[in-house]
Amino acid sequence: MACGPAPDANVEKGVAQVVAAVGRGATVVCLPELFRTQYFCQSEDHAMFDEAEPIPGPTTERFAAVAKEHRVTLFVPVFERRSAGVYHNATAVLGPDGTLLGRYRKMHIPDDPQFYEKFYFTPGDLGFPTFPVHGGRTGVLICWDQWYPEPARLEALAGAELVFYPTAIGWHPHEKAEFGAAAHDAWETVQRAHAIANGMYVAVPNRVGAEHADVRGHRTDGPGLEFWGASFVADPFGRVIAKASHDREELLLAEVDPREVELVRQHWPFLRDRRIDAYGPITHRWLDPP
Repeated sequence: MACGPAPDANVEKGVAQVVAAVGRGATVVCLPELFRTQYFCQSEDHAMFDEAEPIPGPTTERFAAVAKEHRVTLFVPVFERRSAGVYHNATAVLGPDGTLLGRYRKMHIPDDPQFYEKFYFTPGDLGFPTFPVHGGRTGVLICWDQWYPEPARLEALAGAELVFYPTAIGWHPHEKAEFGAAAHDAWETVQRAHAIANGMYVAVPNRVGAEHADVRGHRTDGPGLEFWGASFVADPFGRVIAKASHDREELLLAEVDPREVELVRQHWPFLRDRRIDAYGPITHRWLDPP
């Protein structure tokens, strides 16, 4: 998706995309991170807290009706207002009967130029849940989570055969020429690696287009961000089986076959051969020398 300055219009665009996906055979659909607005974390602006909403709330209620009408499971990113002063970057999971199956709250919160998420979001406290989807289990992680191997592994251990990574990532315009290709390649490679290491599908919906965080007339100064799109799905062997372009909106579909998960995990038994007795130090921040 390309996201405009009017939140309600973005929601309705998302609804239209879901309906279009169902029309092409989709049974599970995930939208990009924080799709209801332009990416407001380009600056620290207290006015943006007014865009947060509870779960359940207006956005989840709108998509719950769509899920029920079309018998589709939906992963719907939300700027969640938990209470006064406590907000999360979250994804709500809605079943095909419209019920709220649960939510995931982003665990890893970045703080970089034009990605000032620590100003807005409290780190997640729900762990790494998975959700029942069409007889299997599906997980969801959010954007910055995609750079860490531990969340993907934990969701695989909780039964996930597919993990969604709703995303808002792009280039700083002044860095694109020098670092753009390498940054995108690293982003795709690390997520394909999660698919390989865990023998599961990963699906990554990203936004597209240039933005200056224009939300209801609150617009940031500076160069803005160019979101690089390139949404993709990788199979359990790490092969990219569907991929979108960098520069336009697209509806991306792929088939997820649980038998492929079984086959790959049989031939590459990484989960079988894990030395769980030896991994205790992973819970330390750093292994200081004796």
